[in-house]
Amino acid sequence: MTTSSSAYFPHLILPKGQPIKDGLYCVLRDAILEGRLSGGTKLPSSRNLAEMMSISRNSVLAGLERLLDEGYLVTKPSSGTYVAAVIPDQLIQIQNDITQTKSQPTQSININPHFTNLLLHWNKQTLTSQEKKIFHVGVGCVDLFPHELWGKLLGRAWRQSYYQLGQFHDPRGYLPLRQAICHYVKSTRGLNCQEEQILIVNGTQQAIHLAAYALLQPNDQVCLDEPGYDAALNIFRSFGAIVNPITSDEEGMRVEEIIHDHAESQLIYTAPSHQFPLGDTLSLARRFALLDWATQYQKWIFEDDYNSEFRYGTHPIQALQGLDEQHRVIYAGTFSKMMFPEFRLGFMVVPEALIEVFSLAKYYTDTRSSYLEQVALAAFIKDGHYARHVRKVRKACYERQQALIVAIETYLSDVLTVQPTDSGIHLVCWLKNGWTEKEFLIECEKVGLAVQPLSRYCQVASQRPAVLFGYAAHTPDEIQANIKKLAQSLY
Repeated sequence: MTTSSSAYFPHLILPKGQPIKDGLYCVLRDAILEGRLSGGTKLPSSRNLAEMMSISRNSVLAGLERLLDEGYLVTKPSSGTYVAAVIPDQLIQIQNDITQTKSQPTQSININPHFTNLLLHWNKQTLTSQEKKIFHVGVGCVDLFPHELWGKLLGRAWRQSYYQLGQFHDPRGYLPLRQAICHYVKSTRGLNCQEEQILIVNGTQQAIHLAAYALLQPNDQVCLDEPGYDAALNIFRSFGAIVNPITSDEEGMRVEEIIHDHAESQLIYTAPSHQFPLGDTLSLARRFALLDWATQYQKWIFEDDYNSEFRYGTHPIQALQGLDEQHRVIYAGTFSKMMFPEFRLGFMVVPEALIEVFSLAKYYTDTRSSYLEQVALAAFIKDGHYARHVRKVRKACYERQQALIVAIETYLSDVLTVQPTDSGIHLVCWLKNGWTEKEFLIECEKVGLAVQPLSRYCQVASQRPAVLFGYAAHTPDEIQANIKKLAQSLY
C-alpha cells in the first residue's frame, strides 16, 4: 500500500553552497534516511516538484536520477516514482547484523598444495601500503625521476593513441619499444639478439613466472643462489619445483656444485653481474663452465640482470647472454630500479626457439602490458632521455653509497662491517660483537628504518648475521642523519 504524496511529502529546504541538483539529492536522501519519507511514499512529479521548490525541472531530474541509480527510489510504469521499500543503507545494516550474529559454517578451501608452505611464511604486510621508511631495499633514486618530462611523454602517447586503443597488439609488446630496447642492450650490455626475441613484461617477477610457467613441471629441479632472491625461490616453489640452494663466493655462484651435485636441474637462475643479495660477480671462467654444461646437457639458464646499470668503479660487465653461442640463456632486465618501484615494465630476451612458447605464456597470463607506458618508454629511450637519466642516477648512487659507508664507519663501526662492492643500490653489512639480526632490526624499527635481514633470502640458516641497507632513494644528508639517529638509539 502506498502513501499519498500530497499528504506526507515534507517541506524541503535546499542547502547553500552547492549545485541545485546535488542539494536536491542530499535533502531527499536525508529525508528518506531520517524516515520523513518512508518506504512506499510516492513523490510528486518532476514538474510539480520543480514548482514546489522553485527550481528548474532539469535539476530535479538530475537529482532524482542519482537517487534512482543508488537504489533510494524506484519507478513503477504508468504510476510514478516511489521511495524504495528497502534502501541501500538498510541492506548494509542487515548484512552487518547477519555477519555479527550468525555463525558461519567452517568452509573447506582447496588450493594449490604448493602454496601451503608459502602461506605459512607469508608476511601479510607486503600486501598493504607501508609508511615511508628509510633504507628500503630495491628502491632506486626516485627523487631524481623526471616526472614533468615523463608526464609530457605520457600525454603525447595518449593524444596519439586514438586509432590504437581497442586494437589487437602483439603480446610480446609495442614494436618500437622492443626495437629501442634491442638497440640499447646490444650497445650497453653486449647482448646478441634481434627485436623478435624481445618480450615486454610487467617486471622481473613476471619474467620469472613466465619462465616457470613455460619450462617447468612439478618436481623439476631448479638451482638458485644461496642466499638468493626470495621472490624467485617462491615462484619456482609455487609451480612445484624443487629448488636447490647453490652457495656463492667472491667469484659468484659456485657452478661446480651444480655440475657435480645437481646435474638433474632443468633451470639455473642466476644474477651473474651482481649476485643478489651479496653483490658478487660471476667470474668469466665460471660463466663459460655454466654455458658449456647447459649446452652439453640441454639446460636452461635464467639470467636476472636487475642491477647491471648500477656499476660505479668499472664499466658494465658483458651479459652472460652475450657469451651464449648455443642459445641456452633467457635474459631478463627491468626498468623499475632506474625509474621507480611502481613502474612495472621490464623485458626478456628469449632464444629464438622459445619465442612462440613465451609469447603464448604471456598472452595467457595477462594478454599484454600497458600500452601507453610502452609508447612513452619507447620515446624516452629513443630520444636519449633514458641514457642521460642513467648517467645522472649512476653518479648520484655512487655518492649515496659512499655517504652510507662513511656514516656506518663513523657511527656504527663497532656494530657493523660493510661488505665492499662497486655496484648495486644496497649494502650488505655484517653484524659483530654479538648482535643478532632480530635485536638489530628491533632497534631499526624504533627509529623508522626499513633495514632487512640477510636471513630473509636464505634457504639454509646463515652462519653469520647480516643486514641490508638500501641507499639509492636518499640524499647523503638523509643517510648520515638516519645512521646517526640509529647510533644514538643503540647507545
